[in-house]
Amino acid sequence: MPVRDEAEQIAGDIAELRHAIHREPEIGLDLPKTQRKVLDALDGLPLEISTGRALSSVTAVLRGGRPGPVVLLRGDMDALPVTEETGLPYASAVPGAMHACGHDLHTAMLAGAARLLSTRRAALPGTVIFMFQPGEEGYAGARYMIGEGVLDAAGERPVAAYALHVSSNKLPCGVFSTRPGPMLAAADQITVTVHGRGGHASQPHRAADPIPAACEIVLALQTLVTRKFDVFDPVVITVGSFHAGTTDNVIPDQARFLATARSYSASSRTALADLVPRLVRDIADAHGLTADAEYATEYPVTVNDADEAAFAVQTIADTFGPDRGETAKFPITGAEDFSFVLDEVPGAFVMLGACPPDRDPEAAPTNHSAVAVFDDAALPEGTALYAELALRRLAQG
Repeated sequence: MPVRDEAEQIAGDIAELRHAIHREPEIGLDLPKTQRKVLDALDGLPLEISTGRALSSVTAVLRGGRPGPVVLLRGDMDALPVTEETGLPYASAVPGAMHACGHDLHTAMLAGAARLLSTRRAALPGTVIFMFQPGEEGYAGARYMIGEGVLDAAGERPVAAYALHVSSNKLPCGVFSTRPGPMLAAADQITVTVHGRGGHASQPHRAADPIPAACEIVLALQTLVTRKFDVFDPVVITVGSFHAGTTDNVIPDQARFLATARSYSASSRTALADLVPRLVRDIADAHGLTADAEYATEYPVTVNDADEAAFAVQTIADTFGPDRGETAKFPITGAEDFSFVLDEVPGAFVMLGACPPDRDPEAAPTNHSAVAVFDDAALPEGTALYAELALRRLAQG
């Protein structure tokens, strides 16, 4: 039976697992309930299973009946600190936590792929590592799992690694998208504290007000983006948090803000790390103040190997038809810690549309929204692609 047909046959089981995970979302690196659900879903399959030490990961290894290379498939498992407002019958039962980025689908699809590939174990020409990962949302769970040996779990390094990610908007349900080269941006955090001298708001000349300087820095960062970086190698800096003072008639001692920086090349990322702190300090100095500027590197650029991206596009066309896949024209400004895997192993990151058919993909709520909805119809499609990528890549040797 074709893999896609078999995925449709177990679609109910995949959806049931997805709903169970969705009802009990967990955030960060410690996901004991989610881990338990994954282990239960894999129970009885011919897998070598290990769990993480520093995080509640699950690594499962399927050794085929024939010799061959190793391929890794990854699914992330963690939720977001969002209070769900979808009204779905399987909506989150945990206040302040929601699977608003679709990681419940990734986990269920990867478990489904483990089932499909396990039934083909005797003819499988190689080994598959299933990487069930906590902590993608800002916790660098992939880096922890690499440190604990996930890439060497089969005894040799994978020749290729693949990850899928659903989208609640932009892509129609069941449509895949990927591209060679940069697929997602690097994400770094900028923390700025401007130090002044507090005083009475009616006498600013007797104080050293940090707020105007901090505001000037915020604006200057936008000018930095447009005047120091090539428009064809784009950079984004967004200030998402700004705090200063306690009331209207007191000049505070300090002003503090946080920003995210996104970039698509190592050279731009290096330039940001140099230019941003220097700009902050220089403007503060011009105001007769001091400032601390911390540029913290977080997730690197997610770079798809050109050959593996082309292979993924061909696999999508062969499995689902040429109208079900697209080569994305531009990278995504989001960031992913699968980038740490792709820094070590060639592979591809693939997006999958999960927008419900009654919604306009262009107007539907985005991932991370409290009202984001992901259609179960995407589950067997993602499950089938996971399995087909492994089967076809192993067959290549």
